[in-house]
Formats: sequence, structure tokens, C-alpha cells
Amino acid sequence: MTLFDDLRAEARLAPESGIVAVANYGWGREGLIPLWAGEGDLATPDFISSPAARALEGGETFYTRQRGIPDLRNALATYHSRVFGRVFSPEEFFVTGGGMQAIQLSLQATAGAGDEVIYFTPAWPNIVGATGVAGATPVPVRLEFGDNGWALDVGRVEAAITPKSRVIFVNSPSNPTGWTADRETLEQLLALARRHGLWIIADEIYTRFYYGGERAPSFLDIMEPEDRIVFVNTFSKNWAMTGWRIGWIKAHPSLGQVIENLIQYSTSGVAQFMQRGAVAALEEGEPFVEMQVKRSRTARDTLCETLAATGRARISPPQGAFYLFFSVEGVTDSMAACFDIIDKAQVGLAPGSAFGDGADAFFRLCFNRRLDEIDQAAERLAGWIASR
Repeated sequence: MTLFDDLRAEARLAPESGIVAVANYGWGREGLIPLWAGEGDLATPDFISSPAARALEGGETFYTRQRGIPDLRNALATYHSRVFGRVFSPEEFFVTGGGMQAIQLSLQATAGAGDEVIYFTPAWPNIVGATGVAGATPVPVRLEFGDNGWALDVGRVEAAITPKSRVIFVNSPSNPTGWTADRETLEQLLALARRHGLWIIADEIYTRFYYGGERAPSFLDIMEPEDRIVFVNTFSKNWAMTGWRIGWIKAHPSLGQVIENLIQYSTSGVAQFMQRGAVAALEEGEPFVEMQVKRSRTARDTLCETLAATGRARISPPQGAFYLFFSVEGVTDSMAACFDIIDKAQVGLAPGSAFGDGADAFFRLCFNRRLDEIDQAAERLAGWIASR
């Protein structure tokens, strides 16, 4: 038996990222426009970085509270009250090492060996990976792509429920498709979860990147306090803080000690000086968020117009998030095509095959970038499409 064979099966079988394979191929190429990653091109603004730097220089480098410092939990409550129009308590919020850890801890709290987690595909691959590492089985329900974009058939969700089901993972707005659940769909999913006694993990990370209003519909609009819903979120997208690795869980206060324990047994908390920056993001960052969303909307519209003009790209302007998930006539192997696009068009895309079964013919493109870059990338892609 090799060392590899002697590892836990859940660790050995954790899937490799198809996005990383493409990024490694194109990394460092002069003139390449990298649109494969789920982040914008803006560095964290100074109004966030400076308070963190001052706290670091001021000696805020000791162990900190597992749930997060009171100032940040208060700021999270205030932010949610402003965005969702009702009162929240600081006791509902728990600071985590990024959105990814928020997902991991939420899964650890709700599902394990022998359990099933229902999710909607195409999906961010980390959802599947984290579910498997937790010991649970990911169960996909496919979103359908039609003339009006991506859609969910809630009947298929109910058909996927078995006695082993424990969680419905709902990422809306969605990475990679941009699918966004309307209020009626959220109500149907919540009714389904209540009827079958299931948890919902609500990944609403992109709720502010919504192109039909101020924010996307949320389970927070319709839920009762005792509903089995855990929310996961991050500072990464709204405030250009991807490298900071700081996020949060919003959950019923009665779950607080369990969540605190899980934080203790994983990272033992988030650095206090980083949390100072996060407070500033929430308290001063609204103009920055609005600017990013406005820029992304313009980039989305320009990109869709240029690719649609080729007559060979199948696209639907996403309702939310900042990705275009599209296909090209005649392309069935997106991984191979991504390498070809890097070589011939100098644009880096993520292959649809990285996002689950049925997405092999699609590409994901992140358009939260400078508008001149998006214009140039769109023209290059249009040229690649025309050359096929």
C-alpha cells in the first residue's frame, strides 16, 4: 500500500480543479487577459487596508474571539439591517476565514457520513469538493439552459430528496451561471425544506451583484426565525478582498456555541487586524460596492452584445454575479478549447467541464474587470469564434 492509498478516501477523492489546469497553462503570458478566476481586477481600497495596517502596527496580533470581535459583529448586523430592511442582532453573526470556511463549517454542522446534500449544477466545484470531504454525498439537480437563460425546476429538487437527504445547498445568484432565484422559487424551496425537515445552506455571496434591482431576492425576505437556514458569505467580492480570506456565517443564535466550537477546532479565529479592515468595508464601502456593480453591468452588456453578434455564441445575460457562462457552436470540449483560446486569442477562460456534468461545452468568463479589458477580450473571442 502506498502513502496515497492509506489516506482517507474522502481526501483522496477530492476533485482537482479544472480551472487551475487552465490557469497554470496561461499564467504569466505577456498580453494575456486572465478572466478565469472569480475575482475582479481592483486591489482592496485604502479605506479598508489602512485601518487593518494601523491595527497591525498597533499590536492587534494576539488570539482573538472565536466568533469575531464585537465591532465587526455589530457592523455585520447594521449592514444587514440596511440592506434587508429589518433588524438583526450581532448574536446572529460569526466571522470565518473566508466564504470557503463558512461553507465547510456549515456542512460540518449539518451533514456527514451517509447523508446527502442536494445542489444545483452547473456549480462552483468547491461545493462538491467540500461536501465530499465532509463525508456526505453531493446530489446534483441540473439547471436547464433555454432561450430565457438558466432555470430551476423545483419538481426535480423534490424528486432528488431521499431518506438520506439532509441539506439543500442554494447558491443564488449563482457561480457560474448567474442564475438568480426569484422570490417564488425561494418560497417553493423553503416550503420543500420545511416539509422534509431539511437544512438550507444559502450561499448569497453575490446578492449585491444583481442587475434587476438593489439586491437579489433572499431567504431573509421570507424565512421565519426558526427555519433551518444557515447563510454563508464573504468580504471577497463586494469589497475586493479575495486574498484576505475573511467571511461570515449568519445563523440562529442558538447555534452559536456549535459554530464557535467548529471555528475553534479549525482556524481558532480570524486575525483581529484583518477584522478591523472588514469593519471599515461595511461602514464605509457602499459607494465602492455600487461602483463595482455598475461597472460589471456595463461590462456584461458590452460582452454579450459583441459575442451575440458572431451568431455562433449561445448566451443569456446573467441576472446576477459577474460571470458569463456561454457556449460556442461546434465546441464540445471546453477544456481543449480553453487551451486553444489562450494560444490564439490571448484570453483566459474557465472550462465549463470544471463546473459539473452537462457543462462540457460551456465557458465561464469573469467580467468584473476594467471595461477596456472586457472590450478587448470580447473582440479577441469574437475573432477566435469567427476563425473556427
